[in-house]
Amino acid sequence: MPAEPTPPHHGRPAATPAQALAAMDDLIAASMVGQQEMAQRLGLNVTDLTCFAYVIQAGEDLLTAGDLATRVHVTTGAVTGILNRLERAGYVTRRPDPADRRRVRVAAIPSAVARVHALYAPYYARLDALFADYSPEETAVLTDWFTRATTLANTYREELRLHDS
Repeated sequence: MPAEPTPPHHGRPAATPAQALAAMDDLIAASMVGQQEMAQRLGLNVTDLTCFAYVIQAGEDLLTAGDLATRVHVTTGAVTGILNRLERAGYVTRRPDPADRRRVRVAAIPSAVARVHALYAPYYARLDALFADYSPEETAVLTDWFTRATTLANTYREELRLHDS
């Protein structure tokens, strides 16, 4: 006799993997369009905004230009152009690496961080409220899924790049 499906938690309907993938595709599409709109509001393009987000995320552990190139999957030459644009727009400064003067580290300008936070804060507050609808165990599952799906996406992109070369 087949096992009964587990009843949904908090009245959430059961979903199939296909439904979850469709919902994920919708979220990715909405996020891509949203990132484009946020970048435009900040006077940036999406790649530059993504780099700046990594700089913010690093905090006091300043990234090198090479770190950014790796994270955004662009060449070091391309990241130089990105950093030039971000610097001209008042988002970052470059500092010599104290351990290796040939390298530079990238620091966010506090007023630019404040502009980005002001734009994103209402959205993140809504996301926080959404996460509050989930139990700590469910949030742990979501975090695990996001982390593993990100690793899977990065690995697949690398495989595609290797196949192309």
